[in-house]
Amino acid sequence: MIYIILFFEFFKIGLFSVGGGLATLPFLKELIDKYGWITQEELLNMIAISESTPGPIGINTATYVGYSVGGILGGIIAVAGIVAPALIIIIIIAHYFDRFYERPLVKGAFMGVRPAVTGLIASVAFGLGRSELFNPGFTGLAFLNLKAILLFLIMLYLIYRYKKHPIIYIITAAIIGIIFKF
Repeated sequence: MIYIILFFEFFKIGLFSVGGGLATLPFLKELIDKYGWITQEELLNMIAISESTPGPIGINTATYVGYSVGGILGGIIAVAGIVAPALIIIIIIAHYFDRFYERPLVKGAFMGVRPAVTGLIASVAFGLGRSELFNPGFTGLAFLNLKAILLFLIMLYLIYRYKKHPIIYIITAAIIGIIFKF
């Protein structure tokens, strides 16, 4: 029974998370609230690891959650669930794309999806920033996660100053996080 639930929950995530891995995060948060399969902290760790390792965030998180809930088979089924909608949609679109792309309704739909995806990603970025940069329940300076804020500001400066490949900043932040136990 858990495998069926895993497949359909991740199928829904794959179906509605247009825009890539970060767009899956609000749906993963909903899964945490609904089933309690993983904790909020595990989700944040999973995002950090997924950002630091090769592969899409959605696939990595589906694998982790599926494996946590149902072992190896659970990981495989969760990945199949998150990938299936995209595969089905791409096959359908590829079949009809040339006939319909020039129609105003289709062009309008593609243009309408862009702001929605931007909003989903911004929502996740705000939620992650709030949960990592602040310590709710504390007062004064303890309310601020000073190490995380300092690392954030340093990385932000380096990104805008040197414009290197993002993987350099991801690896650097991961190493700093490991050394200073963030």
